[in-house]
Amino acid sequence: MNTIEKMQERLAQLAPTRIEIEDESAWHAGHEGAKSGGGHYQLRIVSPRFEGQSTLARHRIVYDSLRDMMQKEIHALSIKAYTPTEDRSGSPG
Repeated sequence: MNTIEKMQERLAQLAPTRIEIEDESAWHAGHEGAKSGGGHYQLRIVSPRFEGQSTLARHRIVYDSLRDMMQKEIHALSIKAYTPTEDRSGSPG
């Protein structure tokens, strides 16, 4: 199982209605963190779990789901976390 598949598996507990993960590791080749094997990823996730949560709380929820992968398979993670309503309206939370 590759890193993106592992991320999707762990984030499944958030019952996402949409999840997009982009591997940007190639853009960071030679970066100090990349030398240890950890990748750079961009995540867009839509979940009802984010209803009523601040941006910081949403990020904590995501990081908690990926905790065992951080600093190993994942060196850097950019997160865009939305509720289903925000995703439909196009306005971020």
